[in-house]
Amino acid sequence: MKIGIIGIGLIGGSLSKDLKKILPDTEIFGLDHNPEHLKTALELKLIDKIGDDSMIEEADIIYLAIPVDAAVSALPDLLDRVKDDALVIDAGSTKSLICSSVSEHAKRRNFLACHPIAGTEFSGPTAAIDGLYKGKTNIICEVEKTAFKLQEKALDLFTKMGMRIRYMNPEAHDKHIAYVSHLSHISSFMLGKTVIEKEKNERDIFDMAGSGFESTVRLAKSSPDMWTPIFEQNKSNVIETLEEYIQNLEAFKNKLLDNDMEGIYREMEDTNKIKEILKGIPLNKI
Repeated sequence: MKIGIIGIGLIGGSLSKDLKKILPDTEIFGLDHNPEHLKTALELKLIDKIGDDSMIEEADIIYLAIPVDAAVSALPDLLDRVKDDALVIDAGSTKSLICSSVSEHAKRRNFLACHPIAGTEFSGPTAAIDGLYKGKTNIICEVEKTAFKLQEKALDLFTKMGMRIRYMNPEAHDKHIAYVSHLSHISSFMLGKTVIEKEKNERDIFDMAGSGFESTVRLAKSSPDMWTPIFEQNKSNVIETLEEYIQNLEAFKNKLLDNDMEGIYREMEDTNKIKEILKGIPLNKI
């Protein structure tokens, strides 16, 4: 079997690590817009060879792990070029635009729209880790539009990787993910921005920062190249979540202005219920 991974970073590289264990006889080639990423991936043995465009036509599986704007542009061309029984899987954090971009494509049956809820704040091939996907949820959208035999092939791989499967339509996915992922990234970026702008002396920040601050701004280390297109593609849902978030922040500020400590206590006590909701869920899965 030949598998091509387009985008040899955290997501693509970690997938390759898993594939080498569960499919040891498979040849994995990599494609990436950054030549240094390919060189590093080869040195780390994440891939067996650096690919070229001609290899796409020979691949049995193509895994697309690139920013969502690039995926929207690349996907129709990929489907044009793959063989009739090949499977193309994407890993994008938004699904509506990606799915609509190939909704009328003659080889739509060859595509499986996925979003593995897995990752860290780091990027590039050196960020790839073993077992990244184990125990994580993989959201699949419009599964009925993928050829059944190709569905089976993908599900077999996901099962061997230890993933849990959830099915959603693209619109529901984008709406829900705006709350549990996109908003938390914006909050982290903006908290980091606020602190940096306020504390011009960086030493003060690091000397006073505790584990709470560090965990809250962890996501601010995420790649702007990846997240800017996500916010653009999911703009309407992100704006809706931001409006609700801002309303809650304003309400909290007003309670402070009114010296309503009892109200603040109740707000925090009510929100403590999230501990039960997230019980046993690792932070890097949110």
